[in-house]
Amino acid sequence: MRIGVFIIAAQFPGQEPGRVLADAVELVVAAEEAGFDDAWIAEHHFMSYGVCPSAITLAAVAAGRTARIGLGTAVSVLSTHHPVALAEQSAMLHHLSGGRFTLGVGRGGPWVDLEVFGTGLERFERGFGESLDLLLDALSGGPIAADGEFFRFREVPMVPEARMRPVIACTSESTVGLAAERGLPMLLGMHIGDAEKAALIARHGTAGGHIAAAVGYVADSTAQAVRELKESIPRWMGPGLAGYVPVDGRARPARDVGAYVDLLTRIHPVGSAEHCAEAILRTAKNTGIEHFILMVEGPGDHRRTVENVRRLGAEVLPLVRRAGLAGSP
Repeated sequence: MRIGVFIIAAQFPGQEPGRVLADAVELVVAAEEAGFDDAWIAEHHFMSYGVCPSAITLAAVAAGRTARIGLGTAVSVLSTHHPVALAEQSAMLHHLSGGRFTLGVGRGGPWVDLEVFGTGLERFERGFGESLDLLLDALSGGPIAADGEFFRFREVPMVPEARMRPVIACTSESTVGLAAERGLPMLLGMHIGDAEKAALIARHGTAGGHIAAAVGYVADSTAQAVRELKESIPRWMGPGLAGYVPVDGRARPARDVGAYVDLLTRIHPVGSAEHCAEAILRTAKNTGIEHFILMVEGPGDHRRTVENVRRLGAEVLPLVRRAGLAGSP
């Protein structure tokens, strides 16, 4: 079992984006010191929910500040990137980090990003499979060419070349199908519980290699941990979710922030050290997942978030590992 951190670079009220990004790098350093296996970084555009517009860039900075911890993107939004350019950047980071980097990609959403970057709604809705296949070709270690609907160019060499296997975020049946057909592991989000995770894994048909994102927060008691996150997370999530602006006239799905935070604190490792370990082990048993990444920024204050990372490392990880489901990093 691997346990990592999931860094959104969340901007709480009163925080400056530049400071949030610098703090995010410090969280990766703290996670390495605390014994976590890896750190995965989210990408968002034009919103306070997450102020990192290039997960791969932040991962590169973090690679220069660390020596052991694995690094990944959770995720780079493939619908707004050129697959070959993303493969080039991934290959660079693969070589410069000593093989510590894993590329995670996702379809993204029908947001205004598609308009700003010029990729369009069509590539999001119809072109994700073509984009994914071109990315896989570009990470296969040889020259590439394209003759599709969205990409068409003569053969070129990949410089530098690298053989890498991406992870794909899956929130829909169609994306699960693409992952299964290409033999790619899935990254499953915080918004679903064990039963839904298990159903997606059954639909995929392969048990190994999948990753589950979860909220991770430890306090002296479970009641205290739940209370503190219910006070802090809505201050970030309420304004942050407003940043999801549709590219067309469709209505943006509404989310009851209070109900969502209640769900997160009930199904994820939020509580005492013993409760957190039990939650991780329960999900592992129910789903077969052996790789978890914990969103640690719930407190909304950098000092308290670093403390959360250190306590998770010192108090929770040993309990999980003593259960025999994980080895030391």
